[in-house]
Amino acid sequence: MRWASVFALWLWAVAAFGQGFTIREVRVEGNQRIDPETVRSYMALGAGEPIDADKVDRSLKALFATQLFADVAIRREGPDLVVRVVENPVINRIAFEGNRRFESKVLEAEIQLRARVVYTRTRVQADVQRLLQMYRRNGRFAAAVEPKIVQLPQNRVDLVFEIVEGEPTGIRRINFIGNRRFADAKLRDIVQTRESRWYRIFTTDDIYDPDRLTVDREELRRYYLSKGHADFRVLAAYAELSPDRRDFFITFALEEGEIYRFGDVRVVSEIRALPAEDVVAAVTTLQGETYDADEVERSVQALTTEVGSRGYAFADVRPEIKRDRERRIIDVVYRIGEGQRIYVERIDITGNVRTLDRVVRREFRLAEGDAFNAAKLRRSRQRVIGLGYFERVEVRNVRGSAPDKTVVAIDVREKSTGELSIGLGFSTADGLLGEIGIRERNLLGTGRDMRLGYTLSSRRTQADFALIEPYFMDRNMAMSFELMDRERNRQREASFDDRTQLGRVRTNYPLTEFLSQGFGYTLRTDTIENVGTNASRFVKRQQGSFTSSEIGHVITYDRRDNRIDPTDGYYIRFAQEYAGLGGDINLVRLTSDYSFYYPVGDDSTAALLLSEGMVFGLGENVRIPQRFYLGGNSFRGFRSAGIGPRDQATSDALGGTMFYTASGEYRFPLGFPKELGVLGRSFVDVGSLAKSDESGTGILDTGDPRVSAGVGMTWKTPLGPLAIDLGWALVKEPFDRTEILRISFGTRF
Repeated sequence: MRWASVFALWLWAVAAFGQGFTIREVRVEGNQRIDPETVRSYMALGAGEPIDADKVDRSLKALFATQLFADVAIRREGPDLVVRVVENPVINRIAFEGNRRFESKVLEAEIQLRARVVYTRTRVQADVQRLLQMYRRNGRFAAAVEPKIVQLPQNRVDLVFEIVEGEPTGIRRINFIGNRRFADAKLRDIVQTRESRWYRIFTTDDIYDPDRLTVDREELRRYYLSKGHADFRVLAAYAELSPDRRDFFITFALEEGEIYRFGDVRVVSEIRALPAEDVVAAVTTLQGETYDADEVERSVQALTTEVGSRGYAFADVRPEIKRDRERRIIDVVYRIGEGQRIYVERIDITGNVRTLDRVVRREFRLAEGDAFNAAKLRRSRQRVIGLGYFERVEVRNVRGSAPDKTVVAIDVREKSTGELSIGLGFSTADGLLGEIGIRERNLLGTGRDMRLGYTLSSRRTQADFALIEPYFMDRNMAMSFELMDRERNRQREASFDDRTQLGRVRTNYPLTEFLSQGFGYTLRTDTIENVGTNASRFVKRQQGSFTSSEIGHVITYDRRDNRIDPTDGYYIRFAQEYAGLGGDINLVRLTSDYSFYYPVGDDSTAALLLSEGMVFGLGENVRIPQRFYLGGNSFRGFRSAGIGPRDQATSDALGGTMFYTASGEYRFPLGFPKELGVLGRSFVDVGSLAKSDESGTGILDTGDPRVSAGVGMTWKTPLGPLAIDLGWALVKEPFDRTEILRISFGTRF
């Protein structure tokens, strides 16, 4: 066919130009901006050369290939060869109309055409497709882009992309095929993609994203592997666009396979000086239990940590799986060997737009140049997550510049760390209470925590300010500064008003990975005023102002999986305070707190919270503001200061010098979609407050335990958390004060 075309072109050239025709001159016509020599330079023919059909063909193709011309024609005029061209226009400017989702500068970066570039239809259509792909990546498959040109003098044009963005293409339905053990509703909670609903206005998970489907496949695989389905496969994931191009139907085809159990579980050490018996206790997979791939990974982590703590930084723990399909059991051998000596060449951090690199880097347990340790890497990721600044933290290893080097790449996605809290509370003691506070937990991306709050109610006014520097002077030591001014109307509970003004500075630093120690100093002034004429005689004699100068010490052991919303682990805290470095108060205060969290199933958590404390004066009685009070948030079902010693004659609360509380709580989903963040809870509180440090008759002070129980709900609304608690006092004293309902609400920015 090619030779036939060339022969036909040769015949045309012979007919048009004459056989043996020699070109005297190549003349260029129709050009406006392009120099004639530029046109001749692309041609295969020149003056003084004989006509040649193949060269004519190549000249035409070369001129069209430059994309400088809309049309090219070659003809003979006497002894001359005339090349007639029609130049493509030049783009004067590029504009976008109808774009609300993306700014024009974002769209300009996506296309390849620019001002002062030659306009061609091919290039324009290529850029139209680029824009459409950009909108589709962001879930707008109904988007349309229409290019328009505005003719200008001197063969110039303005190029305008008219965009109809359309509505986001949502997910109408997510279906599963082949699932027998788990219902569709359960699996929809596992995948990240969500069906479109009205309440998902603050998330994009219900917008179709092909990349998210890949993540969903992995999430399904991990879930089934954690439930014993070792042969599970996602056969396919289909996304079908509805005829109106407004929604997608997502279908996952699954092959669940059978449920396996753990068979023989062994540890084999290839390190001569490390017997397997010394580390086997770290393994958490047990023979006979349902196979759980996550549990295997946890055992690998535990073994890596244990072996690493014994000085083997390059140890490699590999789980070897042997599957018996007939008996449906899986034997696991954890083989400990000398791994390749690998060092951390570099730590790369991406995705942090506002948070400074050093804020993330200082949480790493690995540094550049260190021996690579998988356990330390996992702990580093946990610490970065624990900051609470990111909604996603992904850590992976990338091959370095040499075989013995690795690059640790961490990719994060930031979330809002500012909070505007608006609190609303109600109790039979306080009535309505309003609170407004501003907090930024990552101030200017430095990791500093700043809080400014103001509370106003019929019975309390409080203003407070706090600034926490987590790495003071670039050292692994936290420093906090606090100021508070509080006025309380305590007429109902104790027939007086009090005002507290304090300034506090505290420091805290780690002793080990999980153990920390802190010291602090507090200068505080308390004023007892507006004492009622019918107030307790014990209250009247404490009227006036007094100052305390206190130093404190605290030691904390924290093994929680998350400091903000823990679901596993435990927390222990011991604190001591001494007042007597000047001022009017001499006392010692001791308190301790214990928290234990246990995951129950996939979404529920059981918690046990214990607290106790005592305060005693040094050569004097403990004054009312320095005593302990129980009730309200500290003991649900009772009013603030509703428990403890009271004046029999006036029912004024006198506070106590010794207390203990124990709370059991079970948090569970209420059946709402998981992303709504609606959790229910049931609780039982047990405790007591005793010994008011007052002498005399007429004091009601039994010290007997009180018990309350109730239920509550927390809803993490798009505007902030809403909490409702209903508590009933089951065991109480006749002189205690109770309440049933407590509500709080907040919003975040």
